[in-house]
Amino acid sequence: MALFSVTASASTLDKIQDEGKITIGVANEVPYGYTTPDGEPAGEAPSIAVKVLNDLGVDDVNVVVTEFGSLIPGLRAGRFDVIAAGMYITPKRCMQIAFSNPTYSIGEGFLVQNGNPKALNGYDDIKAKSVKFGVMSGSVEYGYARDFGIAMNKIVTLPDYPSGVAALKSGRIDALGGTSLTMASLAQKDDRVELAQPFTPLMIDGQSVKGYGGFGFRPSDTALRNAFNEQLEGFIDTEEHIALVTPYGFGKHTSPGDMTAKTLCE
Repeated sequence: MALFSVTASASTLDKIQDEGKITIGVANEVPYGYTTPDGEPAGEAPSIAVKVLNDLGVDDVNVVVTEFGSLIPGLRAGRFDVIAAGMYITPKRCMQIAFSNPTYSIGEGFLVQNGNPKALNGYDDIKAKSVKFGVMSGSVEYGYARDFGIAMNKIVTLPDYPSGVAALKSGRIDALGGTSLTMASLAQKDDRVELAQPFTPLMIDGQSVKGYGGFGFRPSDTALRNAFNEQLEGFIDTEEHIALVTPYGFGKHTSPGDMTAKTLCE
């Protein structure tokens, strides 16, 4: 499918408001964005998206589930209108899509086999030891590992986190990388794996690595992105926002503060 033209995509906001419906894309990653067994949107990003879209007069929110690495191509191809997957805002991604301002901030973590048999408590351990490190295809963790200087033959890319957990339990990988929230959530669901504790905060080139997640839009959908930002400005960090995301492990401790997409894209 061809990319939307500037004229056509500029009317996306009007179109969804006129029709009262929209489709969002998620990667089935708990707790950021996924669907319930009956197909309803759940997680930090979809919950906020539904709230914002309802306030914009769009009550019918449909969900498309795809692999994380297919979210940006799917958005650009018109399979859905918003990426609601808690996607980190990075300069590289900003060259492909437009982002809302962030709705959360969080650090990294590892999932390991019970007892952490290889004693992997940070990226320095992965770099120093003869181990295999699993990351999700298209995730920032791949870039983190590369920039940290971890040998490429140590990195195993996986289509999704369930595949990563399976690879970890089978011994195909020795640690699975992701945000601390995702890793903790996965650990709660399987008694054969655990969150690596303590964890050495990731530093690259002397800078602390902390991810900020937001919503993704086609580059020409500025009206829709701006409408989202206007709603987020009066919502993030309110009692209603905190109550909405607390069930997913988010809260005041994951507040993005005054960070903006513009700053993160630079």
